[in-house]
Amino acid sequence: MKALAALDPEFEHRVRLAIAVLLMRHDEISFAAFKQQLQLTDGNLGAQLRRLEEAGYLSLRRDFVERKPVTWYRMTATGRGALERHLGALQSMIAAAGTGAT
Repeated sequence: MKALAALDPEFEHRVRLAIAVLLMRHDEISFAAFKQQLQLTDGNLGAQLRRLEEAGYLSLRRDFVERKPVTWYRMTATGRGALERHLGALQSMIAAAGTGAT
């Protein structure tokens, strides 16, 4: 199945897919906001964000808000393209399942 080969392994983990989808809807999201929304531990969230960053799908910036460090994440153009291809492949698989095609 061609669509299966088009799936991006970086988005096969549900947390990484959720991170990417959230970032497509919002320009930037802070680590704390991700943690609250996804209800993950610091370690688990950090590992998933780092994996997407290492793939070139996320960029980050560090800032201070009321003297506290805040890390902000945003999708890169590469990440946006990869997510669009991944979602397109998923849609193709779903369409094929509905028609019985392989």
